[in-house]
Amino acid sequence: MNPTIKSLCRGIRAREISPAELTRDCLARIERLNPKLNAFITVLAESALDQARRAEQEIFRGQYRGPLHGIPIGLKDIIDTADARTTAGSALFKNRTPAEDAEVVRRLRAAGAVILGKQNLHEFAYGGSSMISYFGEVHNPWDTSRIAGGSSGGSAASVAAGLGYAAIGTDTAGSVRLPAAYCGEVGLKPTFGRVSTLGVIPLSQSYDHVGAITNCVCDAGLVGQVLAGHDPDDATTADVPITDYTCDLDELLPPLRIGIPRAFFFDELDPEVGAAVGKAIAVFRELGCEIRDEVRIEVSTDRTLASAEAYAYHKDFVARSPELYQPATLARIKSGENLPDAEVERARQELAASRAAIGKVFDEIDVLLTPTVPIPPPSIAALKENPEKLRPMELVMLRNTRPFNVWGIPAISIPCGFTKDGMPIGLQLATAPWKPDILHVAHAYEQATEWHKKTPDLEG
Repeated sequence: MNPTIKSLCRGIRAREISPAELTRDCLARIERLNPKLNAFITVLAESALDQARRAEQEIFRGQYRGPLHGIPIGLKDIIDTADARTTAGSALFKNRTPAEDAEVVRRLRAAGAVILGKQNLHEFAYGGSSMISYFGEVHNPWDTSRIAGGSSGGSAASVAAGLGYAAIGTDTAGSVRLPAAYCGEVGLKPTFGRVSTLGVIPLSQSYDHVGAITNCVCDAGLVGQVLAGHDPDDATTADVPITDYTCDLDELLPPLRIGIPRAFFFDELDPEVGAAVGKAIAVFRELGCEIRDEVRIEVSTDRTLASAEAYAYHKDFVARSPELYQPATLARIKSGENLPDAEVERARQELAASRAAIGKVFDEIDVLLTPTVPIPPPSIAALKENPEKLRPMELVMLRNTRPFNVWGIPAISIPCGFTKDGMPIGLQLATAPWKPDILHVAHAYEQATEWHKKTPDLEG
């Protein structure tokens, strides 16, 4: 099992573990393994070591800032950093260095986190495979011939391979949870409006979330606690009180009603995915939960608003420099070019109605449970040989995660098994908006199983 932030921070605070040594170890692993994975675009070795030494001195003086102090982490390269380029995986921004940090980066720095570098992704986060990037595709650490998922593919691959102890990604249709599932990690998407997206290059502002990819559920809570909170400069954030995300995780799980929405979410599942999720449901039953099968939820697959918002951001860039986009990305962006204003406004109203209605589902249940991804990760070679299959394949991979961006409710992916080929399988859980219960539920499952303890062997 990869070391967790929970275990490391205890040693750091007790001065038994050195942040500088931790950082040197991560940088050494990046140097050895990144050529196999292509997880990092930019490695900030010098500044990371400076931050780690500063953290060590502060902790030695008794100025401990909290659980992330001295912990090396990575950032998806769509999140602005004033000391390093932010490329979005695109030639368009290959030399772009922002004037200031994104709000989430400011919060991480204030918490004392050590920023190792910027991680590869699907260009402009517009895809679920991390196959399309100016810097090349990301490889899955469990089998480097397969995709890592996307769009936060480099972030998930790096955490799974031990190239850092957490990563910050973005999630517009599943881009934290999908790669977390494919790489055997925990991926947390918070409630819409819980975490600021200020300084994050947008894909679709009505659906964009910032989330954490970690080695365990508790770590997701520790990172999420730092990121969460109202940002007066970001109109999408909500001023809702924040509870302690990790204070009661080890308490006995109370009796819960777990709803299984089989229609849509369980359609055409890979048999191995279906079997693993079935066993996970049995674990919850053993934990004393009431399983409510066949919960019915209306799921919208309309992408009008997302397409329109993506095009609105890119419109001027496309007009000036279309050749700097990867062809597949350009085609997706231009799909939102001529959408009628009335259709976009209709989609905006429908989104608001969906978010208002989803709360009623939780009058009858406490938790929704689905597979995170319906199929195991495809091979990179197969997708390169048949590029016309990439977008249809991505739509299948994102099918189960996207509805939770539409509803704006918190959702988490946790490991729940492996295929016969040794590829991780993810379980998705979701709760009502603003509820930290999702971490409690996910932690209870995690502690009842061993899946999260397995790690890929890249050096054997």
